[in-house]
Amino acid sequence: MDKNRFTRNATSPRQGAQAIRRALAVLRILAAGREAGVPLAEVVQATGLTRPTVHRIVHVLIEEGIVERNEKSGHYAIGNQVPELALARPRPSRLLIAANPSLQRASTEIGDTLFLTVRTGNDTLCVDRRIGIYPIQVLSIEVGARRPLGVSSAGVAILAAMPAQDARKIVAANEKRFEAYKTDMATVLGEITAARRLGYGMREIGLIQGTKSISTWIKTPDGQPAAAMTVSAVRTRLGPRREQEVAEILLRETRVIEQAIGG
Repeated sequence: MDKNRFTRNATSPRQGAQAIRRALAVLRILAAGREAGVPLAEVVQATGLTRPTVHRIVHVLIEEGIVERNEKSGHYAIGNQVPELALARPRPSRLLIAANPSLQRASTEIGDTLFLTVRTGNDTLCVDRRIGIYPIQVLSIEVGARRPLGVSSAGVAILAAMPAQDARKIVAANEKRFEAYKTDMATVLGEITAARRLGYGMREIGLIQGTKSISTWIKTPDGQPAAAMTVSAVRTRLGPRREQEVAEILLRETRVIEQAIGG
């Protein structure tokens, strides 16, 4: 028997899985850059992969139409074929359907901007946004915006609802990406601990200066945190007393959503 052939066959599936995971890691970073795209150096830093590895992955993805390169900026972005593939599943997810009445109800009651954010890998993805009736609205992110788990109150809330060991692994994996959002691993871990104590995630300084955010986590029937509902407002709108009132509304509605997706 050819021992070398046996070794190659045994390790091939593992190497294939690693290659797929690396390609997905690159795609998630590029997705965060949206239409503007991301420079190759930033992808290298965020993924922790070597430059030749990232270059090779990106080149293959370009050949397959999954990634495009902007000739003027040199940045790389998600290609047109990705939204075309997404058309294969046009129906809204069960979570979006279940969350719709709660988002509407909470938006009317609170008056400030509400966001629904889901977990996707080590990132958060904004999938819905409701603008309230208060004259000053905080439109910190748009639907489709992607962020590393931990840089927003939504990400902190989702991490806080996980077992501590799992949350720490994700925070460590995202550590290199935190610098772009002016935070670090120690700060994020501290916010997760505070969220567990409070029962919800809070950022005293939101993604926009002068704002504040509160998030509650949403769990799937198997107990896994899959999403978060967030209120973002100017700081003067979320003093201690109103913070508690808003948190209670969010907690009430997240329980309604959990019951809906559980049923």
